[in-house]
Amino acid sequence: MTRFRTTILAAIPALLACALLSAPAYCETREQWIELGARIHGAFGAFIPVGIRIGLDARERLKADPRGLAVVYTTGEKPPCPCIADGVMLATGASPGQGTLQISPEKAPAGAMAVIVIRNRKTGEGLKYTIADEWLPKILSWNKSDPAGRYDSAMSAEDLFRSETVAP
Repeated sequence: MTRFRTTILAAIPALLACALLSAPAYCETREQWIELGARIHGAFGAFIPVGIRIGLDARERLKADPRGLAVVYTTGEKPPCPCIADGVMLATGASPGQGTLQISPEKAPAGAMAVIVIRNRKTGEGLKYTIADEWLPKILSWNKSDPAGRYDSAMSAEDLFRSETVAP
């Protein structure tokens, strides 16, 4: 019995590690988001945490399972390229390879830096997020800080985006 107990106790750290590593992305720390964003995107610029924030908001509000969301990203006329889409991808689990993340060939309406429509794949419920062009200089200014500062700025910015419900 003692040998069995020792084996079980020895296995607990490994089981906890597996549980933590397989946990949904919204449970990750700021440092893990920064590391993941830099690894996937190539750097952790200020647009990545903007996308993470939107993706996390959609996951919570649409009550989606991991990889249960589909995303259509539409960029505005002005830069940046769709860097925000990489942050949304990280937070939602949507991906071009799965066909659940698409970059629209059309442009966002005038005055919008980006429009992101995120839908629950099971229910069809959706949210449309719009980031106004006026945010571009502010977000670019976040790049003057370190990655943690960029993350914190994006996560705490009031009225960073407008969201509205989209019919199924």
